[in-house]
Amino acid sequence: MAGARSMIQNARSHLDHPDDLSRADRFAREPGRPGRSWCADFVAAVARESGNAASFPDTDSCAVGRGWFADRGRLSRHPAVGAQVFFGGPGHPYGPGGAHTGLCIAYTRSTVTVIAGNTDRGGSPGGDGVHRRVHRRPSAFVDSFGYPAYPEGLVCADAAWRGRPGVLHLPLQATEADLPDPAALVAPEVAAGVAGLLLPRATTGWPTPGRDLPGPRHGGPPGGGHQRAHER
Repeated sequence: MAGARSMIQNARSHLDHPDDLSRADRFAREPGRPGRSWCADFVAAVARESGNAASFPDTDSCAVGRGWFADRGRLSRHPAVGAQVFFGGPGHPYGPGGAHTGLCIAYTRSTVTVIAGNTDRGGSPGGDGVHRRVHRRPSAFVDSFGYPAYPEGLVCADAAWRGRPGVLHLPLQATEADLPDPAALVAPEVAAGVAGLLLPRATTGWPTPGRDLPGPRHGGPPGGGHQRAHER
């Protein structure tokens, strides 16, 4: 079943596997891409495998992926459980968020926990496999978060999304345990039919924030132009 929980579980199943040719085939060459810097390919592959392909960009470029969320009004400076996180400051050659990408699986007031491909245990954008890493936030290296349109809703730290349909605002910390269970959700139309009531349409659908973050909407070579970078 599609949703943040299935996305995280699929990403976790690839943890700590060594990087080799077969893994490059697995995440990048399978959809017909070169497979050099494959962190964005990893997120796209996990989205496909977990039934969330429509909620994520299918690209091997971090910059293009960031622009995909910005174009839909779903890019934030604040983390969300199951969000795609983009790394790299404004001075990066391919723009903000163009250095590296991964999947946010938890956050606190001062950290964000990420599962990412094409990295190492130190969190470098370029490494030996799929690893879990804790990064400080806010920081110049952690640029932004793309908010997927998960069917069960969104758990996020962005106050601008507080009170919107389907959003649970947890500003200080959140983990996979805070996600609603998609199997327990009932469509509003079904609930209305059972109760003999007509629910307002405002209870369905997804929020669209009124502003995007600044930054490039397109461009960046495959893999977002990965280079060694470290958090300050």
